[in-house]
Amino acid sequence: RKAVVQNKIFPVYTGSSLKNKGVQLVLDAVVDYLPSPLDLPPAKGINPDTGAEETRPSVDDGPFAALVFKLQTDPFVGALTFFRVYSGSINTGDTVYNSANNKRERIGRMVRLQADKREEIKSVYAGEIAAVVGMKEVKIGHTLCDADHPIALESIVFPEPVVSMRVEPKTKADQEKMGIALSKLSDEDPTFRVHSDPETMETIISGMGELHLDIIVDRMKREFAVEATTGKPQVAYRETIQGTSDVEYKHIKQTGGRGQYGHVKIKVKPLEPIVEGEKIKNNVDREDHFEFVNNIKGGVIPQEYIPAVKKGLKEGMERGVLAGFPLVDVSVDLYDGSYHDVDSSEIAFKLAALYAFQDALQKAKPVILEPIMKLEVVMPEKFMGDVTGMINSKRGTIEAMGERGQARVVTAKVPLSEMFGFTTQLRSLTEGRGVPNLEFSHYAVVPRNVQDEIVASRK
Repeated sequence: RKAVVQNKIFPVYTGSSLKNKGVQLVLDAVVDYLPSPLDLPPAKGINPDTGAEETRPSVDDGPFAALVFKLQTDPFVGALTFFRVYSGSINTGDTVYNSANNKRERIGRMVRLQADKREEIKSVYAGEIAAVVGMKEVKIGHTLCDADHPIALESIVFPEPVVSMRVEPKTKADQEKMGIALSKLSDEDPTFRVHSDPETMETIISGMGELHLDIIVDRMKREFAVEATTGKPQVAYRETIQGTSDVEYKHIKQTGGRGQYGHVKIKVKPLEPIVEGEKIKNNVDREDHFEFVNNIKGGVIPQEYIPAVKKGLKEGMERGVLAGFPLVDVSVDLYDGSYHDVDSSEIAFKLAALYAFQDALQKAKPVILEPIMKLEVVMPEKFMGDVTGMINSKRGTIEAMGERGQARVVTAKVPLSEMFGFTTQLRSLTEGRGVPNLEFSHYAVVPRNVQDEIVASRK
């Protein structure tokens, strides 16, 4: 046990959960060999009030701290919130503080679940796992804690979805039920997202792969009795720029009465990564994949219109100029402009910024980015040539070839757009003996001929 806790020995068990073979042995091994909460160092977190790092040792009399790791909808008791207590204890009737959204929630019923059995409990102590019934404002990764000793434990980071597909209910009766089902499923699974396409008014579901979305549709049918049809999966493309440009735009509209006047000069360039330890300047507002630099001097654009300019630019980030995909990694520098005492307004500057931004993007060498997947295929040696040939035909680049026991392993990077139906193709090519493993790697610029096809298909 000591060696397992120190990561020197790794026990391996065989079994089949489907046939209920070896399951008990694995569960016993978890108890016998894996570290108990007392074997681990104290949990680390950040105090949301001071920003200082704090620790929570696994003791029952310490301040309460727990992490929500799962949400589930139970047909008998409703919404279940699963949490793991890192420090302190909690009783039914107590009030806990959610450090992620600054809200307090009362603990009603608590249950301990063992497979399909539920046991009502009155209190939970450090190191234990339990579920609360009926919590409203909680999401996976939130920290529940003592209001007098707030802490935000290290949250769970989830990857962005890479595959989207259209889903629509088969009948009118399924319409409302589908909305409720998708909402509950997206709460339970943070890697699954639902949104409505504003142009086509279709419901789009996004996830980590074809299989992921197939399971979601199957769960809708089994758990919520919703029949739905799905459309062809769509790839989550992005757009960015590779060059720089400097643009001036005046938005002038004169109608009866008060007109509109907004005048901005902006420079756009690709966003540079932050150098570790380097401070961000006061006039730079940096968000995910977007940077806004305010270089207005001497009040040529009054301060109250600057947020409107930023809002216009952010709106422009939602739709690229090539094929309407969201933009990433763009830095915008607002360095000059002018205003009118009477006609200038927030809407005028917002529109001026939006049109200037679209104009600037056209001149800054816009490109489309596509998700690249890391692919690993394990197969018998005799299929090696066929599999590498198939990967190359899918615009893939092979990074490594190795051995794993008697089998061969190929590691490659392949564009996601080429991977639809890959598992089926691989099975037929390898007599069902090839096993693929796919995970998201990064975004890369698409070749010019592929970009032209994507743009043409979006028109």
